[in-house]
Amino acid sequence: MLRLLGEVAVDADGRPVDLGPAKQQCVLAALAVEAGRLVPADRLAVRVWGEDVPRRARATLYSYISRLRQALADVDGVVIERRSGGYALLADSVDLHRFHALRAAAREQADDERAVRLLTEALELWRGDALTGLDSEWAEAERARLARERLAAQGDLVDAQLRSGQGERLVAELAARVGEHPLDERVAGQYMRALNQAGRTADALEHYRRLRARLVDELGTDPGAALQELHRKLLGADPALTVAPGGRLVPRQLPAAPVPFVGRTDELDRLGGTVVIAGAGGVGKTWLALHWAHRHIDRFPDGQLFVDLRGFSPENSPMDPAVAVRGFLGALGVDPGQVPADPHARSALFRSLVADRRMVLVLDNAVDTAQVAPLLPGSEQCTVIVTSRYRLTGLVTGHGAQHVPLDVLAETEARDLLRDRLGAARVVAEPAAVDLLIALCGGFPLALTIVAAHAQTRPRLPLAELADELHDLGLSALDDDDPSASLPSVLSWSYRALTPEEANAFALLGIAPGPDIGVHAAAALVGLPLNTTRTLLRGLEQASLTSRDARGRYVMHDLVRRYAADLAQELPDAALRRVADFYLHTAYACDRLLAPHREPVPLDPPAPGVHLQNPDHRAAAMVWFETEHQCLLAVQQLTFERGWQHSTWRIAWVLNTYLQVRVLPRDWLGVWQLARKATEDMADPGMDVVALQYIGLANANLGHTREGIQHLERALDLAERHGDQVNRGHLHRALARAWEQQGDDHRALEHSAQALSVYQRSGNPVWEAIGLNSVGWDLAKLGHYDEARQRCRAALVLHRHLDTPAERANTLDSLGYIEHHAGNHEEAITYYREALALYRDLGNRLGVVDPLVGLGNAHAALGRPEQAQAVWEEALELYVQLGRDEDALRVRQRLLSLSGTNSLHPGMKSDSATPAHP
Repeated sequence: MLRLLGEVAVDADGRPVDLGPAKQQCVLAALAVEAGRLVPADRLAVRVWGEDVPRRARATLYSYISRLRQALADVDGVVIERRSGGYALLADSVDLHRFHALRAAAREQADDERAVRLLTEALELWRGDALTGLDSEWAEAERARLARERLAAQGDLVDAQLRSGQGERLVAELAARVGEHPLDERVAGQYMRALNQAGRTADALEHYRRLRARLVDELGTDPGAALQELHRKLLGADPALTVAPGGRLVPRQLPAAPVPFVGRTDELDRLGGTVVIAGAGGVGKTWLALHWAHRHIDRFPDGQLFVDLRGFSPENSPMDPAVAVRGFLGALGVDPGQVPADPHARSALFRSLVADRRMVLVLDNAVDTAQVAPLLPGSEQCTVIVTSRYRLTGLVTGHGAQHVPLDVLAETEARDLLRDRLGAARVVAEPAAVDLLIALCGGFPLALTIVAAHAQTRPRLPLAELADELHDLGLSALDDDDPSASLPSVLSWSYRALTPEEANAFALLGIAPGPDIGVHAAAALVGLPLNTTRTLLRGLEQASLTSRDARGRYVMHDLVRRYAADLAQELPDAALRRVADFYLHTAYACDRLLAPHREPVPLDPPAPGVHLQNPDHRAAAMVWFETEHQCLLAVQQLTFERGWQHSTWRIAWVLNTYLQVRVLPRDWLGVWQLARKATEDMADPGMDVVALQYIGLANANLGHTREGIQHLERALDLAERHGDQVNRGHLHRALARAWEQQGDDHRALEHSAQALSVYQRSGNPVWEAIGLNSVGWDLAKLGHYDEARQRCRAALVLHRHLDTPAERANTLDSLGYIEHHAGNHEEAITYYREALALYRDLGNRLGVVDPLVGLGNAHAALGRPEQAQAVWEEALELYVQLGRDEDALRVRQRLLSLSGTNSLHPGMKSDSATPAHP
């Protein structure tokens, strides 16, 4: 065996072979690394001498090869061949390649014990550092790369051993490895799992604490999401919990099956389990997946899930898998307020919910394995069908998926498709014309469908004339292997066959912001009445240029949309202004329903031709935001790119309430960062103050409290310099909550008091009531219960008079906390129950959790363990799903003990289901 994982040598009968000088050995190593493949002479020279190759390098290289052949003459199975342009080493066995083969085999093993044996054998091939004794630049770089591979293989081995339950005996080994790689999060996670398996969970949690502190001090960052998820599990609160009792939904998300559907017999027989249908755009991947899923619908009594991951959309913005998981959780009945903020916890909750269900998941238009992996259910009872233009080999090798390649339709299948669409008589009557149509379409189902649709709308037109028209328009290009270069020819023909109104609508839909569009937004885009727009959309749908998803939203195939966008490039931007105004004004109306006491901002009148949607109650407003959320983000980006600064800022403003209620801090931060960037040259301190305020609050919500405080203090300084009294009050209150999160209740009270002073001078009773409650809460946190009670009761009187249910619920929660800590537990229970009823009426599950804990505390103090246990268990579920780890741990401990009367109320109070900030 040729050795590279140690000294470069030949192990014939256990005796090393003298290979001559180091540079000569480097030649052998460079060939052995690529054993069996041609290595060009120029590449060999660079590997031996570096970039500064001597003039006589080729001659010297030839001499080295000759000497190596002599040294290896008596070694069986090792030959250096001269090939055109270079050399190739043929060897029966090279330890490096053996190492790679064993590691690859281990990855494919479902049996962890077998994987352990393979990886152990692979690592035993190492005899010290790779390429020992070689000092060229290439050898040094290769040595470092191979060292990383060795470390990764060691990590793979440990993972397999941990899955086999061998953690206890790995503790000492991993402790040493942690010492060698103190900031390696994979090693840290393995060490924590080993400690946990050894019954030393407390040590595992302590290691996480020390590692996090070191990462923050040295790198200024928190541990990654995977390590944070492991930490949560070690706290004893598995994030993969089921939804609350009361039944579970059976989602029915599959779009309609394609009718008719022809061919694909072999591919249909291969579907089932987890499969990846891979092929070019327009080849019929989604049709195949949906046809199979509908044909076997009886196998999946627990429902179907479908998502278009937009892996190859014209905007080149694939869907974040965390967004897709959120959609799945909603379909499974999880309240949006209970969805964990952390993507890994979110995926874990999804896997838990579908673990015992027989379902089919269609993950359409995926861009890569990383996008799909968080959406896999982890249960063999579920069937997963992934479609993509890429092969997604990571799913095949890492998740056991079956690869189902999809090519164009065979000639007989293409003929069947046209016969089913046009009728057998018409196809049989003109066989030559049908042959030409099939040839021009190149077997692509999308192209054939467009052709058939056009023929259906012109039933008296001979197919020969249709074929001639298509040929004249360049459709013969569809014979090309690259469909993206040829389908536009078909699309141009379809475009020219549209009425002028349809053609205009088609082009404009190509530039519409967002992944899909509803009728109202489309009407604004084209500037026509709703009924006229519906007619146009139906016409485009019949022409196979648009389709409707399971929600009735209009979508375009990505190639069709790209072509349509090209047509719209020279159109005026009035259409984009109309659609932006539609989203802005409708979102504003919805926001007024969510936060009626919020101070309004002025909007210019919408452009002519805009038909607004006006939901008449809060629930309808939330549904609209849920539906249009992604489109609103796209609209804000559009306004920024067009230079419409005021619209960019105002879209952030109208999204603000929804993003807080739905606990979407990353989107919240992103929209305000873009808003501030758009208006930074406008010299408008009021807009800057609001943007800084929400950037600060969003950072605090994401756990970046210090950064959040810095933004809030900058905003406060700016507001004070420009005499902005209202925002001064809001900023002091925001700083109070941020300092409370930092554990400084005294500074929190100082800011709450200043906020109340500003609010009282403003003459706005809603803000005064909010300020009173804020001061009362901070006084209670410092133990001043009598004074706190006085402030919060005054706030409650105002809120009852003003009819502000969300803020009334906040104040009732504060009073419950005060009475419990003052020893008046029955009064506390009364307040907490009223707060809970209000939060639930508002549909605010996020607001429910803190009063639940307080209610349990009061029950426990009164010696009612059963009542305390019931509400704490509900609170624990919510805390885990919301990612509030420390609160979840405290409730877990209280459930285990159910003794004592110490308060477990969380350290930071939720501000409101309807945020009080403007």
